[in-house]
Amino acid sequence: MGWMPTDDPITGDPKSCDALELVIVPRVRDLGGFNVRRALPHGRRQMVGPFIFFDHFGPVQFIAGQGMDVRPHPHIGLATVTYLFDGRVTHRDSEGNVQEISPGAMNLMTAGKGISHSERTPGADRDGKHQMYGLQSWIALPAAKEEIAPSFQHYAAEDMPIIQDNGVKARVIAGSAFGRASPVAMVSDWFYVEVVLGTGMSVPLDADHEERAIYVVSGEVEIAGDRFEGPRLLIFKPGDRITVRATQPSVMMFLGGTALEGPRYIWWNFVSSSKERIEQAKEDWKQGRFGQVPDESEFIPLPE
Repeated sequence: MGWMPTDDPITGDPKSCDALELVIVPRVRDLGGFNVRRALPHGRRQMVGPFIFFDHFGPVQFIAGQGMDVRPHPHIGLATVTYLFDGRVTHRDSEGNVQEISPGAMNLMTAGKGISHSERTPGADRDGKHQMYGLQSWIALPAAKEEIAPSFQHYAAEDMPIIQDNGVKARVIAGSAFGRASPVAMVSDWFYVEVVLGTGMSVPLDADHEERAIYVVSGEVEIAGDRFEGPRLLIFKPGDRITVRATQPSVMMFLGGTALEGPRYIWWNFVSSSKERIEQAKEDWKQGRFGQVPDESEFIPLPE
């Protein structure tokens, strides 16, 4: 999906927990009848680990004949993670990858030196009413890896490690958590985990990660006596042990990792440690130098 500058997400609830650094309330943006809640980037926090962009879209109900249609657009210097709770998306990219994305699956597209892709509702889903609900995140690449070759990884929901106990379910999408490791190959240290809790159930947030956050997708959780209703991004200081308890059925994403060596420039769909590299990417897209996405004749023009 694409990104353009908009109003910052707003600072959220007051906090009394010493381990809690920042609470962000995602700002809702209407993308033509398609609501997106944006938590990152934020004026007070660009990244959590390498996570530089975090969008929560839907749930949106489409009538028959309609669907999501994100025309081909370019990326550099990042990896995208599309994660669905409901609905399906067909991914196509200029490396020739075509993949239908379904709920619970892990889909990591590494743009590196440059890739273009489209995201559309599959044709079969458009025959009747259907819903779309999920998250898209961007992972900024380390400076030494910004120009690696583009690639795409897909793992079905059943291929991801799942930890399940009475009232607790976690799926390790990337990195390691709860003693289990995802099979996804990464070029830097980060983690991403879906956690579903029943009322009254608790889980720990690993203290070993340098930077970490919890995105409360839905429900309400309690941390050190403070309650937070979704959607909220809760960013924690390093080192402190955190226990999260659900006060009602809740869905969360645990995320973070090792901080990058410095901040990044971000413009439209481009992320880089170099302003000059972003200017080059603008010109490359304008001149048609990114690869063609198979079975696509449209594209999103470079914003003016």
